[in-house]
Amino acid sequence: MSTLPASSPDARPDNATVIAEMRDWLEKAVIGLNLCPFAKAVYVKEQVRYVVSEATTTDELLEQLRQELEHLAEVSPEKTDTTLLMHPQVLADFLDFNDFLEQADALLEALELDGILQIAEFHPEFQFEGTRPDDISNFTNRAPWPTLHLLREESIDRAVEAFPEAEAIYERNIETLDQLGESGWRALFAGAARVPGIKG
Repeated sequence: MSTLPASSPDARPDNATVIAEMRDWLEKAVIGLNLCPFAKAVYVKEQVRYVVSEATTTDELLEQLRQELEHLAEVSPEKTDTTLLMHPQVLADFLDFNDFLEQADALLEALELDGILQIAEFHPEFQFEGTRPDDISNFTNRAPWPTLHLLREESIDRAVEAFPEAEAIYERNIETLDQLGESGWRALFAGAARVPGIKG
């Protein structure tokens, strides 16, 4: 069985708190800063499924990912448009998480769901290639917990049609975060137990 470094179970809060922290991040950063203009509609309609994985190995996580992909493919979009699969106890290291994404994409193809569903990624230590760990641009994908984001391709296509300049979102997000800076990011989460993406 494949096992990669996991977070200590004692080091993370219960599932309800994990979900609450993710919702807070969605409200303040993803929606509040408009990092994803497509997010607000599904959030306010409560079409986001939150799943906190109990997996402590990559094999367990891969199996749960399979279940969630199959669930999203079968359920009505009106009930669940997208799924956030959070896994606090495995893949805490970003490099390990990044390597795991190859297995995740391979699973998507094996289930013949590529072109139907898509997997995006968020991680507390997310780092774009060619950036420094402390570059503010990395915070566009820094969430409170390692997370696999399962999306419908049809929903993405509709969203892109509604936002003709969707390809410019990334550049605009970098400008937003550059103006905000780390101090502004910290202020955004003032009073929170932890600031997403910042250790200590």
